[in-house]
Amino acid sequence: MVNMLAFIFPGQGSQQVGMGAELAQTYPVADAVFQEADAVLGRGLRQLCFEGPEADLKQTENTQLAILTCSVAALKVLKECGVVPSAVAGHSLGEYSALVAAGVINFADALHLVHARANFMADAGKMQQGTMAAILGMETAQLQEFCDTAEGVVNIANYNCPGQLVISGEVEAVNHVLELAKAEIGARRCRPLPVSGAFHSPLMASAQLKFASPLESVAMQPPQVDIVMNVTGEFATGAGNIRHLLFQQITRPVLWEKTLRTIEKTGITHFVEVGPGKVLSGLVKRTLPESSALNVEDIETLSLVTDEHGNGG
Repeated sequence: MVNMLAFIFPGQGSQQVGMGAELAQTYPVADAVFQEADAVLGRGLRQLCFEGPEADLKQTENTQLAILTCSVAALKVLKECGVVPSAVAGHSLGEYSALVAAGVINFADALHLVHARANFMADAGKMQQGTMAAILGMETAQLQEFCDTAEGVVNIANYNCPGQLVISGEVEAVNHVLELAKAEIGARRCRPLPVSGAFHSPLMASAQLKFASPLESVAMQPPQVDIVMNVTGEFATGAGNIRHLLFQQITRPVLWEKTLRTIEKTGITHFVEVGPGKVLSGLVKRTLPESSALNVEDIETLSLVTDEHGNGG
């Protein structure tokens, strides 16, 4: 019996110098993705992914494009190896890789959208300085209460898995909530994140407004593979609905725990993280301990997936 698979795609924070290099050197289909990215963008994204420098790769304007490209390259290799998903989802930025996997948009359009989104988000971060922080081991209701009573803008931005939440907002407000959380659960379970803005918060409103125009200009098709969207944590169908959810996603929280549970309800218990890092694989294991999660970012990790799931195996 062939196990149904869900492909999940990572977001910002999973980048590392050298990502995608092995797959591109071994598989022409992956190499073609990097060539297309360089041609569409008119720049050396391939070189940045493979060689760095790390400081440049960490910049929001570069990171988002790099992770998208590496994820789509890994996706193409998996498909060539006969590994295909029954459902897809992506964490924040990763939603654009998922849309390519589902056939909603093509890769070139995904590049254009992510390029615009990343630049608008970076600009918003410079206009209204904000930050984010991870909180581990706190009940959602209690953290929400801390956010509600804080002065200034701060909200829960990522519902990642049981006991792992991320807050986002104005620097002082985030720091205030962090101090309250530290007093409650200890400093080791609270940490600021190295980000350039308050993503998935109202401070991204200017980016959201600017993004409306490029979002409207891109052709979208109904998904050919079931896709769960961040804003609702539910499956989405029509192209118009998906477009609206992508617009909302910039300022709304990522409902990742709900996303994984929605996929599990369909009977899928095997997940493959497609692209750099193992962040999402870890979240699967903490949310759905009875499910399995593998990742694909290089030849070694690819072989583990193809041995188990390739070509109908």
